Amino acid sequence: MNRNQTLTVSITGANGFVGRNVGRQFAKKGIQVIRIIRKDRTSSITSGTVLISHDLSEKRLIPSLRKCSALLHFIGQGKQTVDNDYEKVNVGLTKNAVNLCKKAGIKKIIYISGLGVHKNTSFGYFISKYKAEQEIIRSGLDYTIFRASYIIGKDDPLSQILCKQIKNGKITIAGSGNYRLQPIFIEDISKVFLQAILNKKFSKKIIDLVGPQTVTYDCFIRDFIRGKKIKIEKINLEDAYRNALHNKNSDFGIDDLNILVGDYVGNHKKLQKITGMKFRTYREVLKTSSLS
Repeated sequence: MNRNQTLTVSITGANGFVGRNVGRQFAKKGIQVIRIIRKDRTSSITSGTVLISHDLSEKRLIPSLRKCSALLHFIGQGKQTVDNDYEKVNVGLTKNAVNLCKKAGIKKIIYISGLGVHKNTSFGYFISKYKAEQEIIRSGLDYTIFRASYIIGKDDPLSQILCKQIKNGKITIAGSGNYRLQPIFIEDISKVFLQAILNKKFSKKIIDLVGPQTVTYDCFIRDFIRGKKIKIEKINLEDAYRNALHNKNSDFGIDDLNILVGDYVGNHKKLQKITGMKFRTYREVLKTSSLS
């Protein structure tokens, strides 16, 4: 029997963009996927076991997870609210995910952190991600932590924002647009995650999850619209931040802007070396996938 056919994994945040797509790709390979979601939104989930959990601390979850080889922890908060701040979600739920692994006997945890996370950061979102990483590192579990750049694929969050702006007739770029991205394709990261579960060379490592091409945001936008006659307007950063502060319907929040203009780039060669994979460039993804 193929090794993948006997593999069972659990995914938190399974109805989000990453969780939904990774779960679908795993299921295609015959992997048993237990999907853990925080709200009863199962319409996007077509197979496997679904568990609904408020904060990953419920004892009733444990029996269903005992056969899992790994837990992929994809719950994350990218925008703070009074009810759901970074400490509560990014740190608190990671603590609970670690405890859940221990109680259910799951030996491996895979976590998506953020590109740019560092112990010396002063950025609240990154601080929460760093603290979450430390919870995992100190847990005694086997782990692989991936610090991700923008993950692209059908209906990814960035593409949804750009498609909305296109529909409204104008794409806005905050500042110069010369800050860089390293987009990585969702189907490629699904393969990376499977390797991380099965291969010991990923054990107790922090790896940049970045694509093979580095591109400025300005160039990415122009490639994204692929010659369509869409107005592109550059607005100064002060106006962009003011809009993010005062307009709850702003496409980019304060921390979205911080991540964008932060110009964070990572080490794709390390990822390519450890996986042995050939990754699709963002231009190849734009040509073959309907993101815009």
